Amino acid sequence: MQQLSPGGVSYGEWEHGTWNVQPWHQGDSLYDLWHPHRAEEGSSEPDLGEAFSCAEAVAALHTTGWAHGDIQPAHLIIGEKGTALIDLALAHGGDIPTAYDFRYRGCLVHYESPEISRSVLDDGTATPTMEADVYALGASLFISATGLRHVAYPDDASRKDQRQAIADGPHRPVNVPGVLGKVIEAMLSHDPADRPTSHEVCRELSGGR
Repeated sequence: MQQLSPGGVSYGEWEHGTWNVQPWHQGDSLYDLWHPHRAEEGSSEPDLGEAFSCAEAVAALHTTGWAHGDIQPAHLIIGEKGTALIDLALAHGGDIPTAYDFRYRGCLVHYESPEISRSVLDDGTATPTMEADVYALGASLFISATGLRHVAYPDDASRKDQRQAIADGPHRPVNVPGVLGKVIEAMLSHDPADRPTSHEVCRELSGGR
């Protein structure tokens, strides 16, 4: 058994192929935790502290030189001991033995960035990046706060059509109030170079501290 940084991921091989084991974190997903804000009678704004904790978890991973590659609300677990970013199966950044280094063919499409969707459409594969992680975090915050995917397409759209809609843009209007809405708007910039870094997102959500 070997261990892969970050996150205490252990991996190895058995008779049926490869395996990996990751730590268990107790808590609620971002999407479940923010359910009250999506209710028709809901009026309170999502908690900036909870949004900050999610951004902080992503920034901590980025500090190690890794991109997650599959950020979505279900992978942001908020509990009594803080917020954990789980499921590092598609993480990219450090040295990975060839036997465990599988081609990245995108993630859950609802949270893909335009450049990832475009690359998968064109080449069938892509490379996870920190900029794409920021976009995915913005899309995760948006759907958790509003119940809407960041880009509109039919519920029965194929993955190809979903990716085409994301690659072509634009995203839905960000109708989340306050600081959070402004930050999400910046995170969903179509051009990766125009997005804030995960650390800049943390600063904005923490009031510049």
